[in-house]
Amino acid sequence: MPTLTVTHTTTYRYAVPVRFGEHRMMMRPRDSHDLRLLETALIVRPIATTRWIHDVFSNSVAIVRFSEPAAELHVESRFRAEHYPLAEGGIELAAQARQHPFSYDAEEVPDIGRTIERHYPDPNHLVDAWARRFADQPGDRATMRILAAMTRAIQAEFTYNPRHETGTQDPLTTLNTRAGTCRDYALLMMEAARSLGFAARFVSGYLYDDSLLGGGVGSLVGGGATHAWLQVYLPGAGWVSFDPTNGLISDRNLIRVAVTRDPSQAVPLNGSFMGKPSDFIGMDVRVEIRA
Repeated sequence: MPTLTVTHTTTYRYAVPVRFGEHRMMMRPRDSHDLRLLETALIVRPIATTRWIHDVFSNSVAIVRFSEPAAELHVESRFRAEHYPLAEGGIELAAQARQHPFSYDAEEVPDIGRTIERHYPDPNHLVDAWARRFADQPGDRATMRILAAMTRAIQAEFTYNPRHETGTQDPLTTLNTRAGTCRDYALLMMEAARSLGFAARFVSGYLYDDSLLGGGVGSLVGGGATHAWLQVYLPGAGWVSFDPTNGLISDRNLIRVAVTRDPSQAVPLNGSFMGKPSDFIGMDVRVEIRA
């Protein structure tokens, strides 16, 4: 049970002082049985007023309004938390869900319905065919084997290509190029899982490499910035995390901040400024995790 301190700093720089529109910030995790928040702080410059809301998914969102122009916008989110991750071997599915296909309980379907639906076009059924590769193994239709194989195939067969631009590739682009960043991988696997009848949702948060805690050599991809993965709803186990960037199953190295139906709903920092496009001269993002 590590106690983690996460510092997420974002700085936007401008050639001249500019005025800022309202900003939405999704950087604060929710307390849960697997993550206990001990301390949180949000530091914003220039001077601003902040109010907190829960969005439609009950994620914590800070709404920030600025009162003065500035040539730099600085946002620093800090929190300290105890993490109680579930090991992959601790995932226990209900008997009826251990083999694919299975049916969700009729009482749960209204609540998970949109997460089962496909969200992106696949006119030639390429994502479908790729997903069937894992489901149509003769003699072995184990649910966890299918999802684990899909997770680890993305890690092994695709090229990680970090991108700092906003937005996410559509799943067909990721599949055709065999390349993408963590949010692209998560979206592809979400749509592939949905094509097999699984409920899947997008997760934004942070990745920490516990091999570094004792001074070892890190092996995980995607640290030093926000990270993305997905969760699949499995009866008996609930929402189970899968990180196709690193081939991880369950949440041992993952700190969940926001869960959404689609990646576009989980932007950590979103806002506007009033000025010429050329006024913007750059940004820096840094995520530090200590244990």
